[in-house]
Amino acid sequence: MANRWGIPDLGFGIGLRTVHFPHILAEHPPVDWFEVLSENFMDSGGRPAYVLDRVAERYPVAMHGVSLSIGSTDPLNFAHLAKLKRLARRTRARWISDHLCWTGVSGLNTHDLLPMPYTSQSLRYVAERVRIVSDYLEQPLILENPSSYLEFAGSTWTECDFLAELADLSGCGVLLDVNNVYVSAFNHGFDPVQYIDRIPEGSVVQIHLAGHTHKGTHILDTHSDHVVEDVWRLYAHACRRFGTVSTLLEWDEAIPAFDVVHAEVLKAGRFLEDALHAA
Repeated sequence: MANRWGIPDLGFGIGLRTVHFPHILAEHPPVDWFEVLSENFMDSGGRPAYVLDRVAERYPVAMHGVSLSIGSTDPLNFAHLAKLKRLARRTRARWISDHLCWTGVSGLNTHDLLPMPYTSQSLRYVAERVRIVSDYLEQPLILENPSSYLEFAGSTWTECDFLAELADLSGCGVLLDVNNVYVSAFNHGFDPVQYIDRIPEGSVVQIHLAGHTHKGTHILDTHSDHVVEDVWRLYAHACRRFGTVSTLLEWDEAIPAFDVVHAEVLKAGRFLEDALHAA
């Protein structure tokens, strides 16, 4: 099932991490595509820039950010956006994504993805900012559902309905992080399947998978382990709803050898095949 912009399905990719640089340069592994953390390369020269250029020559690349702060009350940072745009042109990035969150206020960056209040007022506010950013970047902005541990008591929308309406109002795409849906569902007590069912067909450009850390009373989104079985089942449900979508595995702590990470994301192919056959 195609998305509304005709952005292609890239297959199964992994995040570009420094510990894997030597292996990637030497072995040219048969991975479908790489996702790069935008902030790691926007101001970098030297070896990181060299590696990124070599990767972009050989593989499709998508950019993923953590500092856009689309939900902040601070003005949009056009210096940041200019760097994003230059990096996208340099790497021929297939799309640019960030998170539905805020990361700071009054010029201060908390270096965390903070949850938003989901209200009609904040919806209109964020939709306008998304339209401005998309116009500046000359491509649709793709936004990811964040994992969260707290909610605003004043929210009048569920997160899934807010994200669905935002996609309609602003024209943004959705980066559906299935692990984040699972983590937040456990932490806040909602149904993760119903969450996925509320996201509009045609809006999802990319899917994220990752491992997490279960603390008993809550789950931390640590990207530090293999994907758990419940998240794989949720991924299969997403595949039945959205069809073939570019899928990426995030592994950011205790990162194992490249082949281990790559093998983990390739499991998604089996779940996708089974899901489409069932559908």
